[in-house]
Formats: sequence, structure tokens, C-alpha cells
Amino acid sequence: MTISERLFAIMKEKNITMPDLSRMTGISRHTIFDWQRRGTNPGADKIMVICEALHITPEELLIGTTKGSSTGVDICMDAGSFETQIIEGCQGFSDEQKKRLLAYISMLQNVK
Repeated sequence: MTISERLFAIMKEKNITMPDLSRMTGISRHTIFDWQRRGTNPGADKIMVICEALHITPEELLIGTTKGSSTGVDICMDAGSFETQIIEGCQGFSDEQKKRLLAYISMLQNVK
């Protein structure tokens, strides 16, 4: 399932229309409609805004998991190992993927 498909499934589940999401996020209706019509995904700059408006985590929107669910990825949370896993996970990323990751990190740093 793509991010946009997941977004519209969550909206349907929460009974939120495209105009509702537009009002909640400040994202134009046209942009939201394009995500649905063209099957494109929201940009990194929109992910956190959408998540905050829908009261979901970025993980729920991006990969479809909720807190406490298993993604099949074993993440060890001790500080040194965690950073190592992040760095190792990024090896082989394209320049575009690295830019997107940096945008997500920047947005997460600004989340209260």
C-alpha cells in the first residue's frame, strides 16, 4: 500500500473528507485531490502536518504500523547501537532518499 493509499484509508476510517483535511492542514484541496487522482504521495514537508491533523504517528502513515505493532525490524534502543543502526540503514540510499530522510529528521526535531 502506498502512502497516499494509506492516507485515504485512514481518512475514510476517521470519516474525514478531502475538504476537511484541507481545512485541518492548510494543504490545498487541489493538492490532496492530486494525491488521490494521480496516486502520488505527499512530500516530506507535508507528512508531519498530516500526522498531527489526523492524530497518527508518521510510522502509521508511512509504513502502516501503530505503536506496539511489529514491523519485522528489530531496533535496539541503546544509544550507541541505535545510531549505528540508523547509519547502517542509510548506506546505499540514493541522494533523493537521503534528502527525504534529512527532511523527516528536521521535521521530527521540531515536533513538541
